[in-house]
Amino acid sequence: MKEAVILAGGFGTRLRHVVSDVPKPMAPIGERPFLEILIDYLATFGYDHIVLSTGYLHEKIEQHFGCEYKGIRISYAQETTPLGTGGGILNALQHCQNETVTVLNGDTMFKVDYSALEQFHQQNGTMLSIFLRQVDDTSRYGSVEIDNSHRIIRFAEKSESQGQGWINGGIYRMDKALFDGYQVGDTFSFEKDIMQANYQSKSLFALPSSSYFIDIGVPDDYFRAQKELI
Repeated sequence: MKEAVILAGGFGTRLRHVVSDVPKPMAPIGERPFLEILIDYLATFGYDHIVLSTGYLHEKIEQHFGCEYKGIRISYAQETTPLGTGGGILNALQHCQNETVTVLNGDTMFKVDYSALEQFHQQNGTMLSIFLRQVDDTSRYGSVEIDNSHRIIRFAEKSESQGQGWINGGIYRMDKALFDGYQVGDTFSFEKDIMQANYQSKSLFALPSSSYFIDIGVPDDYFRAQKELI
């Protein structure tokens, strides 16, 4: 079984005045919700169990996908109170049978080779591997630096980052053991409390990619997706 967690519980504050009646990952791209396009792409790499981490307007997602979508088993990890990105992932991992799982953001399409990330993760014997994407302006995201062996050596906050560089592409291959010390229901940040807190003491790795990338979290890119993803 190949399992993935999609983080689909964000409020979508920056997109709210454009799409207000559904959660951000369900924003329509043409006549289809963005999340459907994302799951279809995952399916091409053989993923057959997907856990949707939901929160805001969760019922909209559940009504659309049910417990199965095109032969893929769908499970739901609903946050009744916001748990932060770390708490949300940990909550969702309870629905996964495997010890190593792929996790991705539900508002980003990054057309990477998921099989390559699986192999990269296994070869490096790490607990966390992430995809990186080069952008012209890192100030919207913050940046990530790696050494010649692809080990992460620095995270820069949005306020510290500008100009061209590599950003976290929002696609992860991770071991459940990465969350040792945390309990289900804890509220914490995956970016700060897991990645930034551990990259120096534990070897975390990143795989750069120049594949197509779009984040629909802001109106300009959402409107661009209407042309590029239909």
